[in-house]
Amino acid sequence: MSSVTTIERPTPPMNADERATLEGWLDFYRATLALKCAGLDDARVRIAAAAPSPMTLLGLVQHLAEVERNWFRRVLAGESVPPIHDRGAETAGHDGGFEVSEHATLDAALTTWNAEITHARRNCAERRLGDTSPFMGGEVSLRWIYTHMIAEYARHCGHADLIRERIDGTTGV
Repeated sequence: MSSVTTIERPTPPMNADERATLEGWLDFYRATLALKCAGLDDARVRIAAAAPSPMTLLGLVQHLAEVERNWFRRVLAGESVPPIHDRGAETAGHDGGFEVSEHATLDAALTTWNAEITHARRNCAERRLGDTSPFMGGEVSLRWIYTHMIAEYARHCGHADLIRERIDGTTGV
């Protein structure tokens, strides 16, 4: 069994203001997902977690690109952008991405995911944590979105941990 240690992750600040702390934890989990995929080829990132789950590392990267797009572009910025991985009504939008097409590659998925992270950072840069956007008949703050995204990534990084261990025995933070 080996340990994943070759990719550097930013350590979230231990004594910073609220925004730096939230952004630090989100970047930590973003880097964790990349770390879980590091060194794997396209065949290995398609290996499913364990029956009956079809979840794969490639599917997680695609899904989190959709989640980034949904929260930071559609909800926060009000952009009208289509789903990235539209494979039918049941997988479209922020819940999509888990299903992997036969032509999908890790490199392409990581490129798309990183582009969505770049959009997210740009859309957040000039907003305060208390700034709100319309959502589900009410308002949602950037603070809430950051907190939600940290939880979303933490949950999926746990999935990625188990999938990576199943693929090649690699464990680690």
